[in-house]
Amino acid sequence: MGRRREVEVFSLSFLDCICCGFGAIILLLVLSEIGQPAALEQSRKHLGGEVRLLEEQLHTIRGQTDELNRQLAGSRETRERERGRLTSLAGDLSRIQGRYAGSREDAAVTNIIERQLVAAQQTLTEEMQRLVTRRAHSPRSAAIGGIPIDSDYVIFIIDTSSSMTSNHWDVNLAIVDEILSLYPHVQGLQVLNDQGTYMYEGTRGRWLADTPEQRKEIRARARSWRAFSRSNPVPGMEEAVRRYWAPDRRVSIFVLGDEFTGDSIQEALDSIGALNKPGPDGRRPIRIHAIGFPEGADMSPFTNIRFSALMRLICEQNDGTFVGMKH
Repeated sequence: MGRRREVEVFSLSFLDCICCGFGAIILLLVLSEIGQPAALEQSRKHLGGEVRLLEEQLHTIRGQTDELNRQLAGSRETRERERGRLTSLAGDLSRIQGRYAGSREDAAVTNIIERQLVAAQQTLTEEMQRLVTRRAHSPRSAAIGGIPIDSDYVIFIIDTSSSMTSNHWDVNLAIVDEILSLYPHVQGLQVLNDQGTYMYEGTRGRWLADTPEQRKEIRARARSWRAFSRSNPVPGMEEAVRRYWAPDRRVSIFVLGDEFTGDSIQEALDSIGALNKPGPDGRRPIRIHAIGFPEGADMSPFTNIRFSALMRLICEQNDGTFVGMKH
């Protein structure tokens, strides 16, 4: 009985199960082989889409790269322009610093000269009155009141600003009269203001004849002469020297004023020095003299000091004499 049960283990049902298992395996293999081409095709399509997407992204990135390159080139150009502008501004700063330093030096010079002027001023009218009686006995090249009278032509440059006409005009007219009296007769006269405006319009480059009538008219016209002025004698001196300089002509310029409002004393010295060139004998054909008036109540003492400083140096370099009037 026990043996029969052992034989029944390998019954038909057992074999059916084994066959079904093999059949399932074969079916799986068949199904797997059949589905593979579809999966490959789907994979191919999927990969093709990814490739196109990547290509589009690549084009986008390349476009962005080109744009960034253009921006970079523009930034470089902007940087170069800014660098050039920075260089230009640095040059401007250096020039401004140089002007500032020059102005400080001018101020220092004026302070020194002011102290010298205070110690060495003299009164023009008293000196002339004392010596004018001797001029008939003096040789033509003598100096009266420290002013050489060896010139054949005389030019007056008069500051016609309100500080002069309000504070010093009567004294100014008296000094003009006294200077004319030092030259009994010259070959020509001329009168300008500090801006180079002529008292007699239309006479630029020409001389006024020296006659008693002409001298009288100059005195009369000067009383009411109020030409526009900036209180800067440099333009008047430049006009006079430029128009009337000649190597064979002896000219004296008399500058009468109380202020210098120009930018630079050194620039004024250089300008006049370049115009009044020495002649063949080494002498400058034009002597420049100056009479400086004291500061008025309505003017800055600084511009008054600068006038004295400027004209003292101008006279020294151009064979002239500077005389400072006292209060």
